[in-house]
Amino acid sequence: AAWYGFPSRRLPLVGVTGTDGKTTTVTLLHHILSACGLRAGLIATTGAKVAEQELDTGLHTTTPAPDLVQELLACMVARGTEAAIIEATSEGLAQRRLDGCEFDIAVLTNITHDHLYYHGSFEAYREAKARLFASLATSYRKPGIPKVSVLNRDDASFAYLRQFAVDLCLSYGAEGADLTLEHVRCGPGVLSFRLRSPWGSSPVQLPLAGAYNAYNVAAAIAAACSLGVPFPDAVRACGSFQGVVGRMEPIQMGQPFSVFIDFAHTPNALEHALRTARSLCEARVIVVFGCAGERDRLKRRPMGALAVQLADYAIFTAEDPRREDLATILAEMEAGAQAAGGHFGRDYEIVPDRAQAIERAISLAQPGDVVLLCGKGHERSMCYGTEERPWSEHAAARAALVKLGYRGQP
Repeated sequence: AAWYGFPSRRLPLVGVTGTDGKTTTVTLLHHILSACGLRAGLIATTGAKVAEQELDTGLHTTTPAPDLVQELLACMVARGTEAAIIEATSEGLAQRRLDGCEFDIAVLTNITHDHLYYHGSFEAYREAKARLFASLATSYRKPGIPKVSVLNRDDASFAYLRQFAVDLCLSYGAEGADLTLEHVRCGPGVLSFRLRSPWGSSPVQLPLAGAYNAYNVAAAIAAACSLGVPFPDAVRACGSFQGVVGRMEPIQMGQPFSVFIDFAHTPNALEHALRTARSLCEARVIVVFGCAGERDRLKRRPMGALAVQLADYAIFTAEDPRREDLATILAEMEAGAQAAGGHFGRDYEIVPDRAQAIERAISLAQPGDVVLLCGKGHERSMCYGTEERPWSEHAAARAALVKLGYRGQP
Protein backbone atom coordinates (compact mmCIF):
# COMPACT_ATOMS: atom_id res chain seq x y z
CA ALA A 1 0.00 0.00 0.00
CA ALA A 2 2.87 2.38 0.84
CA TRP A 3 4.64 1.50 -2.42
CA TYR A 4 1.56 2.54 -4.40
CA GLY A 5 0.93 5.68 -2.34
CA PHE A 6 -1.89 4.32 -0.13
CA PRO A 7 -4.45 4.42 -2.96
CA SER A 8 -7.46 3.39 -0.87
CA ARG A 9 -7.08 6.55 1.20
CA ARG A 10 -7.93 8.53 -1.93
CA LEU A 11 -11.33 7.09 -2.81
CA PRO A 12 -14.33 5.55 -1.02
CA LEU A 13 -13.89 1.78 -0.65
CA VAL A 14 -16.60 -0.87 -0.22
CA GLY A 15 -15.90 -4.45 0.84
CA VAL A 16 -18.46 -7.21 0.30
CA THR A 17 -18.09 -10.56 2.05
CA GLY A 18 -20.31 -13.61 2.59
CA THR A 19 -20.62 -17.25 1.61
CA ASP A 20 -23.02 -16.79 -1.31
CA GLY A 21 -24.14 -13.80 -3.37
CA LYS A 22 -20.95 -11.73 -3.17
CA THR A 23 -20.31 -11.50 -6.89
CA THR A 24 -23.89 -10.58 -7.76
CA THR A 25 -23.92 -7.92 -5.03
CA VAL A 26 -20.63 -6.27 -6.00
CA THR A 27 -21.47 -6.39 -9.72
CA LEU A 28 -24.89 -4.85 -9.11
CA LEU A 29 -23.40 -2.18 -6.86
CA HIS A 30 -20.84 -1.35 -9.56
CA HIS A 31 -23.69 -1.13 -12.09
CA ILE A 32 -25.74 1.18 -9.86
CA LEU A 33 -22.84 3.54 -9.25
CA SER A 34 -21.92 3.60 -12.94
CA ALA A 35 -25.51 4.12 -14.06
CA CYS A 36 -25.79 7.04 -11.62
CA GLY A 37 -22.78 8.80 -13.11
CA LEU A 38 -19.99 7.72 -10.76
CA ARG A 39 -16.71 6.33 -12.09
CA ALA A 40 -16.56 3.02 -10.24
CA GLY A 41 -13.91 0.31 -10.00
CA LEU A 42 -14.32 -3.36 -9.14
CA ILE A 43 -12.23 -6.32 -7.96
CA ALA A 44 -14.29 -9.53 -7.96
CA THR A 45 -14.44 -13.24 -8.78
CA THR A 46 -15.12 -12.45 -12.43
CA GLY A 47 -12.11 -10.10 -12.70
CA ALA A 48 -11.35 -6.43 -12.19
CA LYS A 49 -12.75 -3.32 -13.84
CA VAL A 50 -10.65 -0.18 -13.99
CA ALA A 51 -12.42 2.63 -15.82
CA GLU A 52 -13.68 0.92 -18.99
CA GLN A 53 -10.98 -1.74 -18.94
CA GLU A 54 -11.68 -5.31 -17.79
CA LEU A 55 -8.71 -7.19 -16.35
CA ASP A 56 -8.13 -10.86 -15.56
CA THR A 57 -7.06 -11.49 -11.94
CA GLY A 58 -6.28 -15.21 -12.27
CA LEU A 59 -7.97 -18.60 -12.24
CA HIS A 60 -10.13 -19.50 -9.21
CA THR A 61 -9.31 -16.09 -7.75
CA THR A 62 -11.72 -13.77 -5.95
CA THR A 63 -9.48 -11.69 -3.69
CA PRO A 64 -6.08 -11.32 -5.41
CA ALA A 65 -2.68 -11.13 -3.71
CA PRO A 66 -2.10 -7.87 -1.78
CA ASP A 67 0.39 -6.41 -4.25
CA LEU A 68 -2.07 -6.84 -7.13
CA VAL A 69 -4.94 -5.42 -5.05
CA GLN A 70 -2.93 -2.28 -4.31
CA GLU A 71 -1.74 -1.97 -7.91
CA LEU A 72 -5.34 -2.18 -9.17
CA LEU A 73 -6.49 0.41 -6.63
CA ALA A 74 -3.64 2.70 -7.67
CA CYS A 75 -4.67 2.33 -11.31
CA MET A 76 -8.23 3.24 -10.35
CA VAL A 77 -7.06 6.39 -8.55
CA ALA A 78 -4.86 7.37 -11.50
CA ARG A 79 -7.81 7.03 -13.86
CA GLY A 80 -10.19 9.13 -11.80
CA THR A 81 -12.22 6.41 -10.13
CA GLU A 82 -14.67 7.85 -7.58
CA ALA A 83 -15.51 4.66 -5.67
CA ALA A 84 -14.13 1.11 -5.58
CA ILE A 85 -15.67 -2.22 -4.58
CA ILE A 86 -13.77 -5.32 -3.48
CA GLU A 87 -15.19 -8.83 -3.13
CA ALA A 88 -13.58 -10.02 0.10
CA THR A 89 -13.26 -13.75 0.77
CA SER A 90 -12.73 -15.28 4.19
CA GLU A 91 -9.38 -16.72 3.08
CA GLY A 92 -8.32 -13.36 1.65
CA LEU A 93 -9.18 -11.68 4.94
CA ALA A 94 -7.55 -14.39 7.07
CA GLN A 95 -4.37 -14.23 4.97
CA ARG A 96 -4.33 -10.44 5.35
CA ARG A 97 -4.44 -9.77 1.61
CA LEU A 98 -6.67 -6.76 2.33
CA ASP A 99 -4.87 -5.31 5.36
CA GLY A 100 -3.65 -2.37 3.30
CA CYS A 101 -7.20 -1.45 2.27
CA GLU A 102 -8.96 1.43 4.04
CA PHE A 103 -12.59 0.33 3.90
CA ASP A 104 -15.50 2.71 4.45
CA ILE A 105 -18.43 0.36 3.90
CA ALA A 106 -18.55 -3.34 4.80
CA VAL A 107 -21.37 -5.51 3.42
CA LEU A 108 -22.36 -9.02 4.51
CA THR A 109 -24.50 -11.24 2.30
CA ASN A 110 -24.69 -14.33 4.54
CA ILE A 111 -22.51 -16.84 6.36
CA THR A 112 -23.34 -20.48 5.65
CA HIS A 113 -21.42 -23.76 5.30
CA ASP A 114 -18.19 -23.42 3.30
CA HIS A 115 -14.40 -23.12 3.55
CA LEU A 116 -14.21 -25.16 6.77
CA TYR A 117 -11.40 -27.16 5.15
CA TYR A 118 -9.30 -24.00 5.58
CA HIS A 119 -10.65 -22.36 8.72
CA GLY A 120 -11.24 -25.55 10.71
CA SER A 121 -14.50 -24.45 12.34
CA PHE A 122 -17.54 -22.34 11.59
CA GLU A 123 -16.51 -19.94 14.37
CA ALA A 124 -13.10 -19.37 12.79
CA TYR A 125 -14.76 -18.91 9.38
CA ARG A 126 -17.11 -16.29 10.82
CA GLU A 127 -14.25 -14.59 12.64
CA ALA A 128 -12.31 -14.29 9.38
CA LYS A 129 -15.22 -12.53 7.71
CA ALA A 130 -15.62 -10.31 10.77
CA ARG A 131 -12.15 -8.86 10.12
CA LEU A 132 -13.71 -6.74 7.39
CA PHE A 133 -16.17 -5.17 9.85
CA ALA A 134 -13.62 -4.80 12.64
CA SER A 135 -11.34 -2.89 10.27
CA LEU A 136 -13.85 -0.05 9.93
CA ALA A 137 -13.00 1.21 13.43
CA THR A 138 -9.30 1.62 12.65
CA SER A 139 -9.26 2.38 8.93
CA TYR A 140 -8.25 5.77 7.56
CA ARG A 141 -10.89 8.49 7.94
CA LYS A 142 -11.76 10.21 4.66
CA PRO A 143 -13.43 13.62 4.88
CA GLY A 144 -17.22 13.39 4.72
CA ILE A 145 -17.31 9.60 4.32
CA PRO A 146 -18.87 7.68 7.24
CA LYS A 147 -17.98 4.13 8.28
CA VAL A 148 -21.01 1.96 7.51
CA SER A 149 -21.83 -1.71 7.96
CA VAL A 150 -24.60 -3.34 5.88
CA LEU A 151 -25.86 -6.57 7.47
CA ASN A 152 -28.35 -9.30 6.61
CA ARG A 153 -30.93 -9.10 9.40
CA ASP A 154 -32.12 -12.63 8.62
CA ASP A 155 -28.68 -14.27 8.82
CA ALA A 156 -27.56 -16.00 12.02
CA SER A 157 -24.40 -13.86 12.07
CA PHE A 158 -26.31 -10.58 12.45
CA ALA A 159 -25.98 -10.17 16.23
CA TYR A 160 -22.29 -11.13 16.13
CA LEU A 161 -21.42 -8.60 13.41
CA ARG A 162 -23.67 -5.90 14.83
CA GLN A 163 -21.29 -5.43 17.77
CA PHE A 164 -18.49 -3.84 15.75
CA ALA A 165 -18.19 -0.08 16.10
CA VAL A 166 -19.36 1.92 13.08
CA ASP A 167 -20.93 5.30 12.40
CA LEU A 168 -24.02 3.66 10.93
CA CYS A 169 -25.30 0.09 10.78
CA LEU A 170 -27.90 -0.65 8.10
CA SER A 171 -29.77 -3.95 8.12
CA TYR A 172 -31.80 -5.54 5.35
CA GLY A 173 -34.20 -8.47 5.46
CA ALA A 174 -37.75 -9.76 5.32
CA GLU A 175 -38.95 -7.91 8.42
CA GLY A 176 -37.67 -5.72 11.25
CA ALA A 177 -34.83 -4.37 9.11
CA ASP A 178 -33.85 -0.87 8.00
CA LEU A 179 -34.38 -2.01 4.42
CA THR A 180 -37.37 -4.36 4.38
CA LEU A 181 -38.24 -6.68 1.51
CA GLU A 182 -41.96 -7.04 0.80
CA HIS A 183 -44.03 -8.95 -1.77
CA VAL A 184 -41.05 -10.71 -3.35
CA ARG A 185 -42.05 -12.29 -6.65
CA CYS A 186 -39.92 -14.14 -9.16
CA GLY A 187 -40.95 -15.20 -12.66
CA PRO A 188 -38.95 -16.30 -15.71
CA GLY A 189 -36.07 -13.82 -15.76
CA VAL A 190 -37.89 -11.18 -13.68
CA LEU A 191 -37.51 -10.40 -9.98
CA SER A 192 -39.81 -7.87 -8.35
CA PHE A 193 -40.48 -6.69 -4.81
CA ARG A 194 -41.19 -3.59 -2.75
CA LEU A 195 -38.31 -2.15 -0.75
CA ARG A 196 -38.95 0.03 2.30
CA SER A 197 -35.89 1.97 3.35
CA PRO A 198 -34.77 4.96 5.46
CA TRP A 199 -34.82 6.97 2.21
CA GLY A 200 -38.30 5.98 1.07
CA SER A 201 -40.31 3.09 -0.31
CA SER A 202 -40.36 1.88 -3.90
CA PRO A 203 -41.14 -1.10 -6.11
CA VAL A 204 -37.99 -2.72 -7.51
CA GLN A 205 -37.85 -4.80 -10.66
CA LEU A 206 -34.90 -6.26 -12.51
CA PRO A 207 -34.14 -9.12 -14.91
CA LEU A 208 -32.82 -11.71 -12.45
CA ALA A 209 -33.87 -15.27 -11.65
CA GLY A 210 -34.19 -16.34 -8.02
CA ALA A 211 -36.12 -14.76 -5.16
CA TYR A 212 -32.95 -14.97 -3.02
CA ASN A 213 -31.45 -12.25 -5.21
CA ALA A 214 -33.79 -9.74 -3.55
CA TYR A 215 -31.39 -9.82 -0.59
CA ASN A 216 -28.40 -9.10 -2.83
CA VAL A 217 -30.28 -6.21 -4.43
CA ALA A 218 -31.20 -4.70 -1.04
CA ALA A 219 -27.57 -4.95 0.11
CA ALA A 220 -26.32 -3.24 -3.05
CA ILE A 221 -28.88 -0.44 -2.77
CA ALA A 222 -27.99 0.13 0.89
CA ALA A 223 -24.30 0.44 0.01
CA ALA A 224 -25.02 2.75 -2.94
CA CYS A 225 -27.18 5.05 -0.84
CA SER A 226 -24.49 5.09 1.86
CA LEU A 227 -22.18 6.50 -0.82
CA GLY A 228 -24.64 9.30 -1.54
CA VAL A 229 -26.62 7.87 -4.44
CA PRO A 230 -30.27 9.02 -4.19
CA PHE A 231 -32.58 6.11 -3.39
CA PRO A 232 -34.85 6.61 -6.45
CA ASP A 233 -31.81 6.66 -8.74
CA ALA A 234 -30.42 3.45 -7.21
CA VAL A 235 -33.77 1.70 -7.69
CA ARG A 236 -34.07 2.95 -11.26
CA ALA A 237 -30.55 1.72 -12.10
CA CYS A 238 -31.46 -1.81 -11.00
CA GLY A 239 -33.90 -2.06 -13.90
CA SER A 240 -31.09 -2.05 -16.47
CA PHE A 241 -28.91 -4.63 -14.71
CA GLN A 242 -28.30 -7.65 -16.92
CA GLY A 243 -27.02 -10.08 -14.31
CA VAL A 244 -23.67 -11.77 -13.83
CA VAL A 245 -22.04 -14.33 -16.08
CA GLY A 246 -22.59 -17.83 -14.72
CA ARG A 247 -25.23 -16.84 -12.16
CA MET A 248 -28.57 -18.43 -13.15
CA GLU A 249 -27.57 -17.51 -16.68
CA PRO A 250 -29.83 -18.92 -19.41
CA ILE A 251 -28.41 -20.66 -22.48
CA GLN A 252 -30.93 -20.52 -25.31
CA MET A 253 -30.34 -22.08 -28.70
CA GLY A 254 -33.92 -22.73 -29.69
CA GLN A 255 -34.46 -25.80 -27.50
CA PRO A 256 -37.94 -26.41 -25.97
CA PHE A 257 -36.48 -26.71 -22.47
CA SER A 258 -34.43 -24.37 -20.30
CA VAL A 259 -30.72 -24.57 -19.57
CA PHE A 260 -29.20 -22.46 -16.79
CA ILE A 261 -25.58 -22.10 -15.70
CA ASP A 262 -24.99 -21.23 -12.05
CA PHE A 263 -21.97 -21.00 -9.77
CA ALA A 264 -23.74 -22.67 -6.82
CA HIS A 265 -21.11 -24.73 -5.00
CA THR A 266 -22.34 -24.67 -1.40
CA PRO A 267 -25.39 -26.38 0.14
CA ASN A 268 -27.12 -23.03 0.66
CA ALA A 269 -26.50 -21.84 -2.89
CA LEU A 270 -27.47 -25.21 -4.39
CA GLU A 271 -30.73 -25.20 -2.47
CA HIS A 272 -31.58 -21.69 -3.68
CA ALA A 273 -30.67 -22.58 -7.27
CA LEU A 274 -32.77 -25.76 -7.22
CA ARG A 275 -35.77 -23.99 -5.71
CA THR A 276 -35.46 -21.27 -8.33
CA ALA A 277 -35.26 -23.88 -11.10
CA ARG A 278 -38.38 -25.55 -9.69
CA SER A 279 -40.27 -22.26 -9.77
CA LEU A 280 -39.33 -21.77 -13.43
CA CYS A 281 -40.02 -25.23 -14.80
CA GLU A 282 -43.19 -26.78 -16.15
CA ALA A 283 -41.97 -30.36 -15.84
CA ARG A 284 -38.73 -31.80 -14.41
CA VAL A 285 -35.59 -30.30 -12.90
CA ILE A 286 -32.37 -32.07 -13.97
CA VAL A 287 -29.24 -30.92 -12.13
CA VAL A 288 -25.56 -31.50 -12.91
CA PHE A 289 -22.89 -30.69 -10.34
CA GLY A 290 -19.83 -31.91 -8.46
CA CYS A 291 -17.88 -31.05 -5.32
CA ALA A 292 -14.37 -29.65 -5.47
CA GLY A 293 -11.37 -31.60 -4.27
CA GLU A 294 -9.19 -30.28 -1.44
CA ARG A 295 -12.07 -28.13 -0.28
CA ASP A 296 -14.80 -28.54 2.34
CA ARG A 297 -15.53 -32.29 2.43
CA LEU A 298 -18.40 -31.87 4.91
CA LYS A 299 -20.65 -30.30 2.27
CA ARG A 300 -20.52 -33.26 -0.14
CA ARG A 301 -23.14 -35.46 1.52
CA PRO A 302 -25.58 -32.60 2.19
CA MET A 303 -25.32 -31.49 -1.44
CA GLY A 304 -25.92 -35.03 -2.66
CA ALA A 305 -28.98 -35.19 -0.42
CA LEU A 306 -30.30 -31.84 -1.62
CA ALA A 307 -30.03 -32.98 -5.23
CA VAL A 308 -32.36 -35.95 -4.81
CA GLN A 309 -34.70 -34.04 -2.52
CA LEU A 310 -35.18 -30.95 -4.69
CA ALA A 311 -34.46 -32.14 -8.25
CA ASP A 312 -36.19 -34.84 -10.26
CA TYR A 313 -32.89 -36.22 -11.49
CA ALA A 314 -29.27 -35.51 -10.61
CA ILE A 315 -26.02 -36.26 -12.39
CA PHE A 316 -22.92 -36.20 -10.18
CA THR A 317 -19.72 -35.25 -11.99
CA ALA A 318 -16.31 -33.60 -11.70
CA GLU A 319 -15.69 -30.12 -10.32
CA ASP A 320 -12.00 -29.38 -9.86
CA PRO A 321 -11.00 -32.65 -8.17
CA ARG A 322 -7.42 -31.39 -7.79
CA ARG A 323 -5.24 -34.03 -6.10
CA GLU A 324 -8.15 -35.93 -4.58
CA ASP A 325 -9.49 -39.12 -6.11
CA LEU A 326 -12.58 -38.18 -8.13
CA ALA A 327 -14.25 -41.53 -7.46
CA THR A 328 -13.95 -40.91 -3.70
CA ILE A 329 -15.56 -37.48 -4.01
CA LEU A 330 -18.43 -38.87 -6.08
CA ALA A 331 -18.92 -41.73 -3.60
CA GLU A 332 -19.35 -39.21 -0.76
CA MET A 333 -21.95 -37.32 -2.79
CA GLU A 334 -23.69 -40.60 -3.59
CA ALA A 335 -23.74 -41.56 0.10
CA GLY A 336 -25.60 -38.33 0.84
CA ALA A 337 -28.08 -39.02 -1.94
CA GLN A 338 -28.73 -42.56 -0.71
CA ALA A 339 -29.14 -41.43 2.89
CA ALA A 340 -31.86 -39.06 1.65
CA GLY A 341 -33.69 -41.94 -0.06
CA GLY A 342 -32.21 -41.58 -3.53
CA HIS A 343 -31.77 -44.62 -5.78
CA PHE A 344 -29.15 -44.97 -8.50
CA GLY A 345 -30.73 -44.90 -11.96
CA ARG A 346 -34.05 -43.61 -10.67
CA ASP A 347 -33.02 -40.38 -8.91
CA TYR A 348 -29.39 -39.92 -9.88
CA GLU A 349 -26.46 -41.27 -11.83
CA ILE A 350 -22.71 -40.68 -11.90
CA VAL A 351 -20.87 -39.43 -15.00
CA PRO A 352 -17.31 -38.47 -13.99
CA ASP A 353 -16.47 -36.58 -17.22
CA ARG A 354 -18.17 -33.20 -16.90
CA ALA A 355 -18.67 -32.61 -20.63
CA GLN A 356 -20.31 -36.03 -20.93
CA ALA A 357 -22.44 -35.34 -17.84
CA ILE A 358 -23.74 -32.10 -19.40
CA GLU A 359 -24.40 -33.86 -22.68
CA ARG A 360 -26.25 -36.63 -20.83
CA ALA A 361 -28.44 -34.16 -18.91
CA ILE A 362 -29.36 -32.21 -22.04
CA SER A 363 -30.12 -35.43 -23.94
CA LEU A 364 -32.59 -36.40 -21.20
CA ALA A 365 -34.41 -33.06 -21.26
CA GLN A 366 -37.96 -32.91 -22.58
CA PRO A 367 -40.13 -29.86 -23.38
CA GLY A 368 -40.78 -27.85 -20.23
CA ASP A 369 -37.81 -29.27 -18.29
CA VAL A 370 -35.07 -27.21 -16.66
CA VAL A 371 -31.45 -28.37 -16.90
CA LEU A 372 -29.38 -26.71 -14.18
CA LEU A 373 -25.58 -26.80 -14.42
CA CYS A 374 -24.04 -25.87 -11.07
CA GLY A 375 -20.60 -25.28 -9.63
CA LYS A 376 -18.44 -23.84 -12.42
CA GLY A 377 -20.33 -20.76 -13.58
CA HIS A 378 -17.93 -18.24 -15.11
CA GLU A 379 -14.75 -20.22 -14.48
CA ARG A 380 -12.40 -20.85 -17.40
CA SER A 381 -10.49 -23.89 -16.17
CA MET A 382 -10.88 -27.23 -14.40
CA CYS A 383 -8.16 -28.42 -12.04
CA TYR A 384 -6.99 -32.05 -12.17
CA GLY A 385 -4.02 -32.77 -9.92
CA THR A 386 -2.08 -29.53 -10.14
CA GLU A 387 -2.94 -28.93 -13.80
CA GLU A 388 -5.46 -26.28 -14.85
CA ARG A 389 -7.18 -27.54 -17.98
CA PRO A 390 -9.20 -25.15 -20.16
CA TRP A 391 -12.92 -25.38 -19.42
CA SER A 392 -16.06 -23.47 -20.37
CA GLU A 393 -19.45 -24.46 -19.01
CA HIS A 394 -21.03 -22.32 -21.70
CA ALA A 395 -19.14 -24.04 -24.50
CA ALA A 396 -19.96 -27.49 -23.10
CA ALA A 397 -23.66 -26.67 -22.87
CA ARG A 398 -23.80 -25.21 -26.37
CA ALA A 399 -21.88 -28.16 -27.81
CA ALA A 400 -24.39 -30.55 -26.26
CA LEU A 401 -27.29 -28.57 -27.71
CA VAL A 402 -25.67 -28.44 -31.15
CA LYS A 403 -25.22 -32.20 -31.04
CA LEU A 404 -29.00 -32.50 -30.60
CA GLY A 405 -29.59 -30.21 -33.58
CA TYR A 406 -30.22 -26.87 -31.84
CA ARG A 407 -28.18 -24.08 -33.38
CA GLY A 408 -29.76 -20.77 -32.51
CA GLN A 409 -32.87 -18.84 -31.59
CA PRO A 410 -36.13 -20.28 -33.01
